[in-house]
Amino acid sequence: MEHVPPPAEELARLDRELAELDARRAQLLTRRAWLLAALRPPAPTAAPGWNPPAWGAPAAGRPGTPAQPWGYVPPKQASAPRSAQNVLLTLGGLLLTVAAVAFTLVSWGSMGIGGRSAVLAAVTVGALAAPAVLLRRGLTATAEALAALALVLTLLDAYAVHAVAVPDTDGLGFTAVAAAVLAALWTAYGLALGKLHLPLPAAVVLAQWPLLFGAWAAGAPALVVGWALLATAVLDGAIALWGKGTGARVTACVGGSVMAFSALMVGLTLSVTASGPLGALAPGALLLTAAAAALAGAWRAPRGFARAGGVVAGLATVAAVGGVPAVAVPENWGVLAYLAAGLALTAVVRTRLPRNAAIGVLVASAAVVAGALAGALPGFAAVLLGPVTLLSDVWAGSPGGFRSALDPTLPWTGLAAAPVVLAVSAGLLGAAYRWWPSLARIAAPLIAREEPGSGGGPAGAPGAGAPEAGGAVAPGASGAPHGTGAPWYAGGRAGTPWYAGGASAARRRPSGAALRGAAGAGAAVLGWGALLLAGAVLDVPYAVAVAGETILVAGLLALAVRGTGSGREGSAAVPVTALVAVPAGAVSAGLLSLASEGASYAVFGALAALFAGAAVRAGAGVPRAVFAVAATVGCTVLTGFAGRSLGLAPHEAAPLMLLVPALTVLFGARLRRNPAALPVELTGALGALVAVALAVPDAPFLALVLALCGVLAAGAAVRPERRPVAAYLAAALFVLATWVRLAASEVSFPEAYTLPVTVPALVAGFLRRRKDPEASSWTAYGPGLAATLLPSLAVAWTDPDWQRPLLLGVSALVITLLGARYRLQALLLLGGAVLALDGLHELAPYVVQVAGALPRWLPPALAGLLLLVVGATYEQRLRDARRLKDALGRMR
Repeated sequence: MEHVPPPAEELARLDRELAELDARRAQLLTRRAWLLAALRPPAPTAAPGWNPPAWGAPAAGRPGTPAQPWGYVPPKQASAPRSAQNVLLTLGGLLLTVAAVAFTLVSWGSMGIGGRSAVLAAVTVGALAAPAVLLRRGLTATAEALAALALVLTLLDAYAVHAVAVPDTDGLGFTAVAAAVLAALWTAYGLALGKLHLPLPAAVVLAQWPLLFGAWAAGAPALVVGWALLATAVLDGAIALWGKGTGARVTACVGGSVMAFSALMVGLTLSVTASGPLGALAPGALLLTAAAAALAGAWRAPRGFARAGGVVAGLATVAAVGGVPAVAVPENWGVLAYLAAGLALTAVVRTRLPRNAAIGVLVASAAVVAGALAGALPGFAAVLLGPVTLLSDVWAGSPGGFRSALDPTLPWTGLAAAPVVLAVSAGLLGAAYRWWPSLARIAAPLIAREEPGSGGGPAGAPGAGAPEAGGAVAPGASGAPHGTGAPWYAGGRAGTPWYAGGASAARRRPSGAALRGAAGAGAAVLGWGALLLAGAVLDVPYAVAVAGETILVAGLLALAVRGTGSGREGSAAVPVTALVAVPAGAVSAGLLSLASEGASYAVFGALAALFAGAAVRAGAGVPRAVFAVAATVGCTVLTGFAGRSLGLAPHEAAPLMLLVPALTVLFGARLRRNPAALPVELTGALGALVAVALAVPDAPFLALVLALCGVLAAGAAVRPERRPVAAYLAAALFVLATWVRLAASEVSFPEAYTLPVTVPALVAGFLRRRKDPEASSWTAYGPGLAATLLPSLAVAWTDPDWQRPLLLGVSALVITLLGARYRLQALLLLGGAVLALDGLHELAPYVVQVAGALPRWLPPALAGLLLLVVGATYEQRLRDARRLKDALGRMR
């Protein structure tokens, strides 16, 4: 008799065969294409001037050679003779250099003064003259090698002159003079032989040392050394801008960066450590000169270097201008001087400085402000997180001042200027947010200096203002993008990009609305931090601190609620920031209130009321859900306080904490499908979980709390949208409460209590199934069966007698057979699971004895054999599992 597989299995088999056929067809088509290419006659010779590879076509192969399949990689060609020649020449130059050094250091003493001079002079002149001859013959690599040798020889000549002619001369002074002479010599040599790449970079390297070594040799003070470093950096900048050859310019750029950085560090160190304002003037002059030099270089430098020069100039100016008043005020207030100087840099928007250099100066201003804020943020974090220490001693009594509730080890006197820094920054950002259009008009000249397409050059440069090649700007008011009446920086809505580059560059440029929103958000956070930190620095009374933090939370809530319903572009930054800051502020205020019982009730009550009101006033969505959840948490904490005030033990206060979860169930029934209903109910469920955790030490109270939680879950299950989860949760909680109560009463025969529940439950399930045959067996029979089977199984595992396991196994077998007969999933799975566990309990001692008698190698061998069998029949086992799954799925 032919076996006919089920339709699903046959369909899967057909799909696999069709896929294999498609794969085989694709393979054959690929092979056919390759064979056709191999049999195709060679292409005719191209006409003169015709170059198919230049147009992207494949190059024709040699006549008679078939085309290679895709992925063919031709063999690598042999190394070019020029590469081998360069290697040989490089090695030869190195060997000659080593020989010259060895001769100078080892064999020098065996010759007289005349011989020494003659040898060095002859070899040096020969090494210097040979590259010119070699360049005329086209031997560039050989000329470069000999030029390197000549450089080393000139250094040896300088050493020889010092060792023989002027041995008593100061080494640093002679080195400075020698470096200057050699730098000039090699500059002239490199300019004369323009094809050599080594002499000019070598001259730039030598030019770094004359002024520095000269200052050291003269015993100059640190300020003079700083001027020497700055002069060297200026020379390097001039070479980088107007020098000849890429190597020389790159070397000068690197050397100038190192020298300029060293000069700035010298000036900054002297400015910070000055004894008074007059002592800070001289290093300030050095720093201002460095700033002027950086701006002069930025005026002609490319885009990236111009911005870097602007940053250096801005930072140097701040260090110079702010350093004079900074040394005249107490140490902790010096940051305000630098902050004022950094803020003054924003006036660059009204100057004629090129756009990229001006942007660099503005970046320096932002960096100074960010550095000042970074110094103030640790104090803000300490105020915000400091009340965590009160968790270890709740309601110990009101401290005398704000600092007593925080970390007393912090240097609060050193943070005196931090609130001022935060307040000034918040005020400036708030002013920018309030008068953004005016600020945009002030900054308009800076933005207009470089039109899109100019490539980063200064205003008036060729191509400035040209989107493509014509230089025309799309129409729009005030230079706005096409299709809008306001420029992007004024906060208007972006329209069609105003240049031909498409939307990608428009995405790179932030909109004015986003910048304005960021300013408003920063103002809100920094203002909040300034007020908090000011209270700690002034050490206000504890009651004032608690009230102040609560009022600040109310202010942040007002910002969050006010912006919830606003539809203006960019207006979401402020309310979103306030929405993120509100929970942190509420947690800090709540922790701070834990020192006093009255303050705890007042603060958490006020927070709960504020969040509840905000949830009512806020628009639908995430803000309302956040506020509702916060209000629920506040009410839950208040119920915990009530239990502590009544003198209740934690397990005795657990039922009281279920008051808020009960209200959330009622609240969810009221809201129905409101988006805030589910977060509130989940928060109430977490409160119930806390109550269960508090009741764990006392079993009777734990059973009571579990039963009450089951009642709440059953109440939530009345609603259709919560029934799939809440119904099962209620049943599990009721059963668990029953088990806990029986265990607490030390009941050894739980069936006397569970069977009176199981029988009515099974009867009710049977009637339900008769009325609705499609009802699930889990709903009809699952709770009733679990009420007896699971407690009996738990007791049976610890029962030394045989009667209960036998009766339980027989009952589970009967239930399993009934489930298989009437195709009821709950009966089959529950009965089968209980039967298997009961049988395992009875057979466990014998299994242990057998396992102890078997050789140690046999269990692993059996496990490996089992795995082999399963792997060999994997497809069949998979089909069996699918059939079992389908059979269980068809059951009710």
